[in-house]
Amino acid sequence: MDLLSAPAPRTPYRRTWVLIVLMAVAIVLFTVLVALQSAGYGTAVPLAIPPGAALCGAPLLALTRPRVAIVVFGVAAIVLPLLVSAERDLSWPWPWSVPAMIAFVVFVLVVTAFHGWRTGLAAWALPAAGSLVTGSLFAGAVPRGATGVDLLVTVSLAAGALLVGVLIAGRLRIGEELDREREHTAAEQARRLLIEERTRIARELHDIVAHSTSLIQVQASTAEYRISDLPPEAIGEFGEIAETARGSLVEMRRLLGVLRTEDHAPELTPQRSLEDITELVEGARRAGAEVGLSMPVGSPPLSLGVQVTAFRITQEALSNAVRHAPGAPVEVVLDAPQDTLIIRVHNRAPGDSAGGESPGGGHGLRGMRERAALLGGSLQAGPDRDGGWTVTAALPITDHPEESS
Repeated sequence: MDLLSAPAPRTPYRRTWVLIVLMAVAIVLFTVLVALQSAGYGTAVPLAIPPGAALCGAPLLALTRPRVAIVVFGVAAIVLPLLVSAERDLSWPWPWSVPAMIAFVVFVLVVTAFHGWRTGLAAWALPAAGSLVTGSLFAGAVPRGATGVDLLVTVSLAAGALLVGVLIAGRLRIGEELDREREHTAAEQARRLLIEERTRIARELHDIVAHSTSLIQVQASTAEYRISDLPPEAIGEFGEIAETARGSLVEMRRLLGVLRTEDHAPELTPQRSLEDITELVEGARRAGAEVGLSMPVGSPPLSLGVQVTAFRITQEALSNAVRHAPGAPVEVVLDAPQDTLIIRVHNRAPGDSAGGESPGGGHGLRGMRERAALLGGSLQAGPDRDGGWTVTAALPITDHPEESS
């Protein structure tokens, strides 16, 4: 179906306003047409009402039944000129009075705008042909020149309404297509955000909760072998703890299966910790990057959540430094003063540019900030005066939200 022949959009909001406007136009035209037909053309009012109502009400009927409306309007356009009195004033235009002419223009415009140019062409041709036959056979004492002028003006105005209707139909249709595209884009954006949030939740559950639960299950299952002289009651309690942990793991796997999508496969590698940062740095060095590492010595015990978060932040910051400032030296420093783990990843300015490509336009920084915020920490990232880039994260070692919950 091509653009011109396709039906115009019909949103409820637009249809309501169109209906209100057409009702007002129909009432005004009907009142003027019947009064003018009676006063100027000598038609009895009871005889003028039916064809007048058909002419003025046809645009309303055309909204839902265009073919019926075309027939009704065409018949009324033929009948109404035949109801004039022989003693009428011959100076009045005939076979189309001015109100009937306006009704014809409105009718063609509505049919074309809402049902395409083919239906609009039929709405223009049938009444025009009927009035042409009426004007040719029943002109009577009306000068043929005046009848011809009236027919020419009416048909021309209706043809203009046909062209305007085609333009309006195309404009409305394009507007509806744009609205559908916007709705589709908004739906896809919402779906993408939902998938990202579900994946993030699944990642945190897998990285922290599931692993901790599995450790509880292992420790409870092996307690009777690791601890000597346990009373039977304690062995039974450890067995129930292990059984509960195994059931929780099963439910956790089901939950992860619901949260993850086919595009986000679960991670099956062991949980990362601070010790794995050394391997991470070695991998970057093997890839050709110049990376320095300083790790805390004798730091207080860190929870699994803090270690996983520290590893992920270091991994993302180091990846950004290598990617956005290739060839520039990178320094990775981890320190644990008091009750806070400080992570600092700094890259100098690359040798072939003034400052390299800024890594602040992607989703990496947002992900790192979210990870730090989950533990009640903070993360700052930005350029340095020397043209480099520094990422600094502060993670509380104790009394963070996860441990207190």
